Amino acid sequence: MKKRIFSIVVVLALAATMLAGCGQKQQSTKIYLVSKGFQHQFWQAVLQGANEAAKEYGVEVDFQGPDNESAYAQQVQMLNNAINNNPPAIGLAALDTESCLESIKAAQKAGIPIVGFDSGVPGAPEGAIVANASTDNYAAGELAGEETYKLLKDTIAKAKGTVRIGVMNQDATSESITNRGSGFVDKIKALIEADGKTVSVEGHDKWANKKSGANVIIEVVVPASVDAALSAIDAQNLLNKKDTICIYGSNQFSGEGLINGDANIGRLGKDVVGVAFDSGAQIKQAVRDGKLAGAVTQDPLQIGYKTVELCVKASKGEAVSDVDTGCQWYTAANMDDPKIAPNLYD
Repeated sequence: MKKRIFSIVVVLALAATMLAGCGQKQQSTKIYLVSKGFQHQFWQAVLQGANEAAKEYGVEVDFQGPDNESAYAQQVQMLNNAINNNPPAIGLAALDTESCLESIKAAQKAGIPIVGFDSGVPGAPEGAIVANASTDNYAAGELAGEETYKLLKDTIAKAKGTVRIGVMNQDATSESITNRGSGFVDKIKALIEADGKTVSVEGHDKWANKKSGANVIIEVVVPASVDAALSAIDAQNLLNKKDTICIYGSNQFSGEGLINGDANIGRLGKDVVGVAFDSGAQIKQAVRDGKLAGAVTQDPLQIGYKTVELCVKASKGEAVSDVDTGCQWYTAANMDDPKIAPNLYD
């Protein structure tokens, strides 16, 4: 009799489990990261950092990305696939937030927390993104300004006339790009003024703060459109001014424009200090060759690591908030350092 009762209990328990399974999809044990790409070395570094965090926190990571950064529909399909697997959390670097809106709402309805990474998910519905793991671009610009001033301090102090520092920005609208430019301008201006010199910021209305008779002119240039040839011309115009002692390119596009603009002039690494932001084969080679004194790179390893860490915490219901994944200053002397080299993508 006891044996029969036990059998009935087991059958009922199994039936209850099956019924529960019919009413609620079983949650996946994987954390899905949907990036802007996959093959680019930057994203491989993000994946490396994500895998390191996955190993530490005892989770699995499924890392996906579209073929290129214009493949909006492909990314949405990947995001929907992630949501359909009902993961504990999703990391998302949206190519276009508008395209992802319906998917984001579906994740919200399913109770799946989303962590933004890299450029995050700007303009997402309130509460949809629990936290972001990304570079503080203003702070990164400040780092570029701080390191650049170390290279210029003596030249500025000894100058008998006005000297000029050029700032090349890809555009004046993108938040990340303008913050990198603003951080640089604000920091180097403050450092110069702290040493008793006057500074006039000129060129573009967004940054302009003109002062007559200044010791240092910071000239900000922005091309009429995001065009490599126009960026190179901006560089040439700055390089052809005799009082120019330094030029900073605030992203990979502008850094490459600076290098290309100097091709037939040859002042970089001689009487003009060149500084860039980001990496890329051309910028890395210019740093190695001494044409550029150095550059600031994001830290994709930390972007990947912190994204997974935030996903794990959010999936457990822990409070999470935005994380600055940091940046690094690299030169020919340290760019092969094991802590820096993985972040120098092509």
